[in-house]
Amino acid sequence: MQQAQGAIDAARAAGADKYAADEFAAAQTALQKANSAVADRDYRLALNYALDSREQAQNAAKDAADHKATARTDADRALTDAMSALNDAHIKLKAAETARVPPRLLAPPRQAITDADAAVQKARALFASGDYPGALEAVRPLIGHLHDVAHTLDTIGGPAVRRKR
Repeated sequence: MQQAQGAIDAARAAGADKYAADEFAAAQTALQKANSAVADRDYRLALNYALDSREQAQNAAKDAADHKATARTDADRALTDAMSALNDAHIKLKAAETARVPPRLLAPPRQAITDADAAVQKARALFASGDYPGALEAVRPLIGHLHDVAHTLDTIGGPAVRRKR
């Protein structure tokens, strides 16, 4: 039972409670059943549950490592895409300002870009702290929104807005 508890603690440290929740919960349940069997003085059943718990906890730790690596890759890719879209939006905003688009037309895209900057910084902080699902969740909706902002800037910065001299 101590080995099972140690395996559960190791799995928790590996992030199994977040990345392999079902297997981790099964390991905890099996350990609880082992404790109940000991209380009932059924030591053979307790041993079976303890061994099962240890195996499930070890599997949860392995699954957590795999899922965490996948989540990290996905979050990194999404952050890269968001940064690219944000840079594109900044460039198009600068081009619209250079083309002397009226400030009232640029205010909403400028605010959207400012908000996106803050959201990307938050996502970077989540990523740095190891919260890859949180980072992915924070940045995923930004990418499409930033593409929309860039499209809007293309539209308002086009030749129809420029003044004739």
